[in-house]
Amino acid sequence: MSPEGIARAESATFPVGSRWRNLPWALLGIGGGIAAIGAFVNPIQFGFSYLTAYVFFLSICFGCLFLVLVHHLFDASWSVPIRRVCEHMACLLFPVMAVLWIPIGIMAPKIYPWMNPAHADHALHAKEALLNKPAWYALSIGLFLIWWLLTNRLRYWSLKQDQTGAAECTYKMRFYAGWGIFAFAITVSLAIILWVKSLEHQWFSTMYGVYYFAESVWTTLATLYVMTVLLKRAGPLAKVTTTRQFHDLGVLWFAFTVFYAYIHFSQYFIIWNANMPEETFWYLEREKGSWWEIGMLIIFGHFFLPFLALLRIDAKLNLAVMIPLAVWAWLMHFCDVAFNILPVLYKDGFRLHPVTVGSLMFIFGVLVVVWLKYFRSHPPYPQRDPRMLEALGLHHPQASPHAVAKYEGKA
Repeated sequence: MSPEGIARAESATFPVGSRWRNLPWALLGIGGGIAAIGAFVNPIQFGFSYLTAYVFFLSICFGCLFLVLVHHLFDASWSVPIRRVCEHMACLLFPVMAVLWIPIGIMAPKIYPWMNPAHADHALHAKEALLNKPAWYALSIGLFLIWWLLTNRLRYWSLKQDQTGAAECTYKMRFYAGWGIFAFAITVSLAIILWVKSLEHQWFSTMYGVYYFAESVWTTLATLYVMTVLLKRAGPLAKVTTTRQFHDLGVLWFAFTVFYAYIHFSQYFIIWNANMPEETFWYLEREKGSWWEIGMLIIFGHFFLPFLALLRIDAKLNLAVMIPLAVWAWLMHFCDVAFNILPVLYKDGFRLHPVTVGSLMFIFGVLVVVWLKYFRSHPPYPQRDPRMLEALGLHHPQASPHAVAKYEGKA
């Protein structure tokens, strides 16, 4: 059997046992029903709940796209075995997340105050080039088109490499990563400004895009660690993942724990130090009621606990530490997303509404179903990536110039 055939056979046995096979569909159906009822009974509540769930999962798609881009930019070897997992996750940005964005587009006039002319003010006048309905919808559509081009081409050439092993595939992926990292930075910042920050359009922050980026990669690394464990135990990645992949994921997770805390503190410190009303009101609103407790939980639970837990080298390979920490990371990520969105609706404190839970279940179910479809349809890891041997800790003699020329199609 060819390498591709072996890989497909391995992927066909994954990912779930008979007990869990229908769980994503159950979550999709139950969560979708709850969200639909919420949209009918209380449209505004549905809008905020759905936006919270959407931004939560959007961050993981962004994080995976970033890891793919960095993999090609730095010609990394350790991440080769898990690259395909990230490619499929990044490809959820289009069309899946684009379709899931439609309810936000429909509900936008009800949840974004600046879309109501009665709320026009000086801050809105200063930002009207961006915060007007035609520009908001056009830019939102444009963002998805850019993500489609980037994720589609990266996965296309990755799968092409499985078939041919040609050096052209590697060069093409590097090319898309070269301009894609700039497109990624601009589009992620623009997306979070349009869809979250504009909920309170009077607020100014030049670090908000970086803040969301750091949060996204941090959560993605926790998610990818768990997925790699499951895929290794289930079989598809059993032969190509070693302690190196888990250790390096843990190291990056630790690094982004510090980076996220640095960005979040910097934003707060600069706003506090400047003491300007158009900036400070955002934090003042989040000191009311139980939002103060959520803020303290983010400080100590989002930074200090993961920082101390990941500080030891051996902890990064200890599943008894890492798996509970990943679950904790998802909880902290949800608290952080809620801290950014829900104070607009709940002025007096945090509330976990059933529609929010239903929206989380629905989007999670959709993403899992589609990701599994992608994963089953292709080899679970790159088949002819020139860095695979290095990723496994194996080495081979350097090829002769004639062999290199033949590989590159120049002989």
